[in-house]
Amino acid sequence: MPGIRELPAVERPRERLVRFGADRLENRDLLALLLGTGTRELSALGLADRLLALFGSFDRVLGASIEELTAVPGVGIAKAAQIKAAYEIGRRLQAPSRPDLVIRSAYDAVAVAAPRMRGLEREEVWALLLDVKNRLIGVHVVSVGHLSGAPVHPRELFKEAVRRSAFAVIVVHNHPSGDATPSADDIALTRRLRDAGELLGIALLDHIVLGDGTFTSLKESGYW
Repeated sequence: MPGIRELPAVERPRERLVRFGADRLENRDLLALLLGTGTRELSALGLADRLLALFGSFDRVLGASIEELTAVPGVGIAKAAQIKAAYEIGRRLQAPSRPDLVIRSAYDAVAVAAPRMRGLEREEVWALLLDVKNRLIGVHVVSVGHLSGAPVHPRELFKEAVRRSAFAVIVVHNHPSGDATPSADDIALTRRLRDAGELLGIALLDHIVLGDGTFTSLKESGYW
């Protein structure tokens, strides 16, 4: 397979980006630019095609773990790190960051948390900290676990809420499986957090489970 330098200028990803703009590039072109170089057998475009074929989609390539990426011949630590860094930049840019953002519903909370939590490889529990007017004053990562759970103690969650003088909290956690159905442990945790919050005078407004493009509000589902 010819290297990128051997391609006509109009077909080279970098030259096409400069000439036409990044929004005109195909996914394979963007991925090739992230990779930078190919291997002795494959150009960067060829390596990009290999990744897309193995993982099935652009999103899955970007969301793959370092271990999964480096298991692909031709992808070392440096290339994998570049892919993960680009993915994280995109996730952070999608997340609302207005200091006066008001959380009025589960949908508002999901709009804040989902872009940041999308593609996480392990279960994480986050707390959205709100003031007396339900304005977002902080996002706190309470716990990072494994593929099927994340240990949470009410003390760890409410310690940060007290430090930030939060009036209320909304707990959000992801299910890496993609299934947003709350488990028995999720329901039990919700009730422990609700009771602990009542003792401290900090309201637990909701506990939301994020799946793959879906979510479940435990409050709206009647688990309170």
